[in-house]
Amino acid sequence: MRQRIGLWLGPLLLLAILLLPRPEGLSSEAQRVGAVVAMMAIWWLLDAVPVAITALLPILLYPLLGVMKSSEVTPSYANHLIYLFLSGFLLALAIEKWGLHHRIALRTLAVMGHSPERVLLGFMLVTALLSMWMSATITAMMMLTVALALLHDEFGSAPSPYTERGRDQRAFATSLTLGIAYAASIGGAVTIVGSPPNAILAGILAQQHEMSLSLIGWMLMTLPVALVMLFGVWFYLSRIAYPTRFNHLPGGTALFHKAHQDLGDFSRAERRLIAVFALVVVGWIVRALNQSEFFDWVQDSTIALAGAVALFVIPSGRRPGEPLLDWKSAKQLPWEIILLFGGGFAIAQGFQETGLTEWLAGQLLNLPDIAPFWILLITTLFALALTEVTSNISTAALILPLVGAIAVIFDLPTQLLMSSAAIACSYAFMLPTATPANAIAYGSGYFSIGQMARTGLPINLLGALLISGYLYLFMDAFAPLLFSSSHNG
Repeated sequence: MRQRIGLWLGPLLLLAILLLPRPEGLSSEAQRVGAVVAMMAIWWLLDAVPVAITALLPILLYPLLGVMKSSEVTPSYANHLIYLFLSGFLLALAIEKWGLHHRIALRTLAVMGHSPERVLLGFMLVTALLSMWMSATITAMMMLTVALALLHDEFGSAPSPYTERGRDQRAFATSLTLGIAYAASIGGAVTIVGSPPNAILAGILAQQHEMSLSLIGWMLMTLPVALVMLFGVWFYLSRIAYPTRFNHLPGGTALFHKAHQDLGDFSRAERRLIAVFALVVVGWIVRALNQSEFFDWVQDSTIALAGAVALFVIPSGRRPGEPLLDWKSAKQLPWEIILLFGGGFAIAQGFQETGLTEWLAGQLLNLPDIAPFWILLITTLFALALTEVTSNISTAALILPLVGAIAVIFDLPTQLLMSSAAIACSYAFMLPTATPANAIAYGSGYFSIGQMARTGLPINLLGALLISGYLYLFMDAFAPLLFSSSHNG
């Protein structure tokens, strides 16, 4: 029913906005862009059609409505940051193909100890680390598989809610599955390649504000927030929301030790893959620290793509002629996310080129004077709340251009407000619909939607306060490392 309503409501809203009298100061092209964005928002919010198809609407509707030619829209779908994310996906697929992520996870879990709190912390740390470089969805799925195996070995079938021990076991299972989902989102927000909203932020800053966002600089800025969030969520889950009375799991971490031993030594392919990944990271660091003219041409996406191409060239060492990554594995790329990036950049392009951003900013002139911190907090909360009911990519694509306009009208640093909103798009913890990781955890069956909402609400508020306060206090210190007008591609 929701999809059917959205399917009709989207075009009706498009027509309604097109037929309304044009507000004073708004160009006809800007009004048409607003109509297209309104239709996209309805289709995204109500899942009327696949999200990637909605992302393609600017290519269809901008030319039909006389906003801009197709040849002017489609470059948004080939932004260089899309290739940064594409290369990141290819590196992640290679890591998944050779099981390197599994080895890292099992090794870490094997040394964490056998108390429920330490096991939970181990799962959350590994999940956050992997989701910095891999898809949060893949990471959550892989880690949840290991967690469910542990829970089955320790507790057998579903714990009984009618005994004290059964309630403790169920509390641990709930905290473990929720902790994995939350850690995947927190870790993903640390890097540009780990979270789609971050990549959309980088593209819009380059497109509209001629600012290049440094991958390493972003990581250095967001890592403290992620660490505080990660340990805060761990403490909340293990000590407040779902405390347990037993001090250790009956089987300890023997499952992890045995599984890790069964993997044996690092294979040639794993060692070569580690070398490629390390060289890519070193390249990013060198570029972040070097302001030479050479890096006006060679960007983070260039370095990442060099690593991705190397995967198809370097032999695996397992059998003759086999590379570290082949196209059969590469075809698993999440093309829908790549198209969503393009849709977000096309929205931003429409806002900029038709003057819609400036007009929206002008409409905010009549708002009461509000202290900068409260504007930052309200913007963060709004982004976080919207992400709970729609995909974080869709949210970022819709609100980041508007947030840029709000920053201009209130004379706030554009990068401050937009960075806060982008991070908030990854910090939604209340509903299964908020992120794929949340949905995967919900599928474990260990908690209800009501439980997830009650558990996630204080974490959402913690995240909003932490993001707003941290960026408000320290953005100026990080700005020279984060943003550059010379490497704008």
